[in-house]
Amino acid sequence: MQELAENKGARVVRIGRQPATTHAEISHTGLRLFIERGFDQVTVDDIATASGIGRRTFFRYFPSKNDLPWGQFDDMLEGMREHLASLPRSLPLRDALRIAIVVFNHIPDGELQYHRERMTLLLTVPSLVAHSTIRYAAWRQVIADFVGERLGVDPAGLKPQTIAFVCLGVSIAAYEQWLAHEDASLSDLLDEGFLATRDLMLLDEPRQA
Repeated sequence: MQELAENKGARVVRIGRQPATTHAEISHTGLRLFIERGFDQVTVDDIATASGIGRRTFFRYFPSKNDLPWGQFDDMLEGMREHLASLPRSLPLRDALRIAIVVFNHIPDGELQYHRERMTLLLTVPSLVAHSTIRYAAWRQVIADFVGERLGVDPAGLKPQTIAFVCLGVSIAAYEQWLAHEDASLSDLLDEGFLATRDLMLLDEPRQA
């Protein structure tokens, strides 16, 4: 990129690619490079250059290259926590979990292809699969915290943690089917997955006064 200035103090004119200035734009650029070249062959410098930003700017958006495919996952988790808390207590626990997880995984039409690429990477690239354990643990904890509060038990206990793992298993199974069948609806697959576990999710909840 060239920088031109006619004299000291003059406005700098930049010639070249306009920089990507949003989290989503940088994420999309990185995903495109990962799909084209392979995840392990792309460096942070490659993504920064393609995005028209500096390496330091990249790390203001993402802690590492491995975090890029996850997008704004922490913000999404907070949104799911708030959504779960907003659901009426009269709603059965299994239905509250199903609804919140379907909403969490809702993908706008304009993001569908990016999300397919993102999930293909997360479920198939060995280094990302390993990194995913950290993210999955955070996701499960949101579920366990909600279940623990609803059942009046310790979220770290066996029942909340088991339910959290079941919900994660349903989600991953739905995603694998979605990636294998381009005409499938992710929301429908998630619903079907929860239906398949309905007996397990028939939980004894404290009766409301």
